[in-house]
Amino acid sequence: VAVDVKRRDKNDASKGWDVYTHGGRINTNKDAIQWIKEAEMRGAGEILLTSMDCDGTKSGFDIPLYKLVSETVKIPVIASGGAGDISHMIEVLENGKADAVLAASIFHFNELTVYDIKKSLKEKGVNIRL
Repeated sequence: VAVDVKRRDKNDASKGWDVYTHGGRINTNKDAIQWIKEAEMRGAGEILLTSMDCDGTKSGFDIPLYKLVSETVKIPVIASGGAGDISHMIEVLENGKADAVLAASIFHFNELTVYDIKKSLKEKGVNIRL
């Protein structure tokens, strides 16, 4: 299940996140954590979670978001939104406890290749297929 979320307060993760639809144009006013728990309960096999606050910024992932979701559900969580370099990916996998990472902008601008990233992650001890 793909879930797009935005912080209620950009500077305070403790205020939580809301779920957005229609490409981020409509706030459902649903609490992201509750919605993701419901998706798991309904049979979702994994969560593709996009932080709209970080998406496209290449400034890193919303670590508190991914950590909370990963600790809340038992299904895999794929982190999306914020990948700017390999250190961001390692941080969300280690500190954010994400099971996988999605990246886009760094590929759109030919900053890194998939192979470069996979090789670097492997060298850092991340379990990944080359």
